Amino acid sequence: MPLPTTPERLMIRLRALLRSSEPTLLGFAALIGILSGVVVVVIASITQGLHVLLYGIDPDEKLSATAVIDWWHAAIPVAGGALLGLVIYIFRNRRRLIVDPIEANALHGGQMSLGDSLRVGLENTISNGFGASVGLEAGYTQVASGIASTLGARFGLRRTDLRLMVGCGSAGAIAAAFGGPLTGAFYAFELIIGVYSVANVAPVLIAALAGYLVSRALGLEAHIITISDGIQVDAGHYPPYLALGLLLGLLAIGMMRLITLVERGFQTSRLPRYFRPAVGGVAVGALALITPQALSGGHGALYLNLATTPALGTLIIVILAKIAATSASVGSGFRGGLFFASLFLGVLAGRLYGVSLEMLFPGLALDPTVTAVVGMSALAVGVIGGPLTMTFLALEATRDLQLTGIVLAASILSTITVRQLFGYSFSTWRLHLRGETIRGAQDIGWLRDLTVGRMMRTDVRPIVATMRLDAFRSLYPLGSAQRVVATDANGAYAGIVLIADAHATAEAGDGTVAPLCRYQGSVLLPDMTAREAAALFDAAESEELAVVDDLDHKQVIGLLTEAHLLRRYAEELDKARRSLSGES
Repeated sequence: MPLPTTPERLMIRLRALLRSSEPTLLGFAALIGILSGVVVVVIASITQGLHVLLYGIDPDEKLSATAVIDWWHAAIPVAGGALLGLVIYIFRNRRRLIVDPIEANALHGGQMSLGDSLRVGLENTISNGFGASVGLEAGYTQVASGIASTLGARFGLRRTDLRLMVGCGSAGAIAAAFGGPLTGAFYAFELIIGVYSVANVAPVLIAALAGYLVSRALGLEAHIITISDGIQVDAGHYPPYLALGLLLGLLAIGMMRLITLVERGFQTSRLPRYFRPAVGGVAVGALALITPQALSGGHGALYLNLATTPALGTLIIVILAKIAATSASVGSGFRGGLFFASLFLGVLAGRLYGVSLEMLFPGLALDPTVTAVVGMSALAVGVIGGPLTMTFLALEATRDLQLTGIVLAASILSTITVRQLFGYSFSTWRLHLRGETIRGAQDIGWLRDLTVGRMMRTDVRPIVATMRLDAFRSLYPLGSAQRVVATDANGAYAGIVLIADAHATAEAGDGTVAPLCRYQGSVLLPDMTAREAAALFDAAESEELAVVDDLDHKQVIGLLTEAHLLRRYAEELDKARRSLSGES
């Protein structure tokens, strides 16, 4: 066997250090943050260059802040949809679903495909660059987390550390994009990793800070929201802001439902997937002629609406146009997320709320910029999730500590509203529509591996249900066992016979055990998860159930007790908890 070369030996040592040395892991997290910051700058620069080239705006101007566009600019989103359709057509034979950071950490132990992630980044850049109403945050986090996952796997990181690095990639990307290290860090904690623990704090914060510093060094600007001096926030201001949080939680649900409706409309149509973005581009282009604020993510329009006080009618028109453009973009297949669109719509909704309250209650004296900032956070948290993330975003954007309490209160109420009435964020809702059951980034992938097939006993000796009762009593006296599986003449499952029932019945001994068979309609399948099996035990009210090969043949292949199931589930749950908290 040949000896390893010098590079191979170096790689082996680095792998060992990453798995055993915390300082080395922190250095790796910093590297991930640096790369994430570079990714954000590159994607942002390319999309801005496309806006300048295609729409003729100034290099320092934002597309959505343009006062008016030429009529022929309405064709640009259509062209972008056609180009995106070409990319989709090229990859049409790839059946593998693209895994985003949330799904990767929840179900795949942090494993992501770099090729798929780069494809998402390309499609997101085309979509946003040609004016579709989608944000770039999906591309930022996908590419950054994909790089982190690939490097982590290359160095042989454990499942827990690999999930952590995926979180570091997202933290660095969001910190770079929004100019907020705390925003990026808590985005990772709440949405990507799914848990805040002592073991995670240092790597995630280092990655977020590295992403932020690199993006600033490379010239990416951090926009600051200016709040008027002398604003006082007291207890009397909380009720109207809490009401705003409730209303925007409802608006978040409505937006997610509408986008799903549009998406299903395209899916039920006979249009091939690669034609749909161009059709969506027609709608986006038409809406852009009404207001250019419907275009792209909405960065320029957000700060424009914060700096000015639009009329009530203008606010309503822009809100409706942006919702329609976003629904048409995402529903037709343009690649991107709702992060910045929800921030922008939240600003508009907050402005509208403040103007309306001022007309109805002149003495309330709510600052319009404050209502806009609260609206920004409350709607975004309803769509994206992460109340602390959005609170820190508002804090780092305004640098005003007074707003923290109000923003957090409104965000929490919005979160509760969405959780109680809807149950999902936009990311997990889309996974739900695919048949997944996850509601967050908590690591439940191990739970899928804990199947009935892995936990069942296979030493099953069934009897035939036509066995005479006296023969059964002779073969299974009281105390010999508790229950026996019965099958029919073809070997198919017929039920479970309790030995106590057989000895307690007054039926003559020449009868059969068939009338004593219980749980005839309750069987387990080997690929059922522990959670699914537990639900079936609860419904059947049985302590033990048979496992069959399938529901057609019902050949008995094993037995599983509820006690063993719960014990194994508790063991794995405790192991996952200790791993996430850094105890092991």
